[in-house]
Amino acid sequence: MEMQNLVGKVAVVTGASSGIGEATARLLVSEGVHVVLVARRQERIVQLARELGERAMPVVTDITDPGQVATLFNRVKDRHGGLDLLFNNAGFGMFSSFADSQPEDWRGMVETNLIGLLSCTQAAIPLMKGRRGAMIASVSSTGGRYGVAGWSVYCATKYAVVGFHETLRKELGADGIRVSVIEPGAVWTEFGHGLAPEALRERRQNLQALSPNDVAQALVYAFAQHPRVLVQEILVRPVLQVDP
Repeated sequence: MEMQNLVGKVAVVTGASSGIGEATARLLVSEGVHVVLVARRQERIVQLARELGERAMPVVTDITDPGQVATLFNRVKDRHGGLDLLFNNAGFGMFSSFADSQPEDWRGMVETNLIGLLSCTQAAIPLMKGRRGAMIASVSSTGGRYGVAGWSVYCATKYAVVGFHETLRKELGADGIRVSVIEPGAVWTEFGHGLAPEALRERRQNLQALSPNDVAQALVYAFAQHPRVLVQEILVRPVLQVDP
């Protein structure tokens, strides 16, 4: 297959302390990419950086804080001079009927899933211009295509991510910056605040849920395409997941 050589590329992965972010960081490093590990949980990303070696750099960042985001991307510029991949993976969800939900829960989801993503994306763009094959990729969800009862505000943020990327693609295409969305279905991760753990585990078992590495491979597949090729949207879910 005709794919990009990823050795020496530079990536920022948010939400790198566990799940899809951690799996993606591991896979990218194995392909020779320099990876900036971003999360709030310092111990997790420091330990992961130790495991991954010199190609990994942990930067503790709360993406909902614009000042911390600015510091993050200044460090990327100082260390690497530019950026080839931004993987917006950090996310937050609280699940209950909308009538029973609380404004602080809405705020948490909007600030992480949308505003934090916007802040990282805007800060990354200047570092990507002129870098062949650069890509901004973000995690949405099957909940960004199909409404799920009890997930109303979460789904709203993920629909917004899809709409933002469709427009951003048109704004950045002339610069050669690719813009992609990955929409996972059921995955074995820590995701699921507000859902009964036993019910969530049973659902994932019954669906033969994806591993985080399954999603990571989809991201790396899109990134490794020839620079002229945009894999704009990837919906990836277990074969047994027929709803949603």
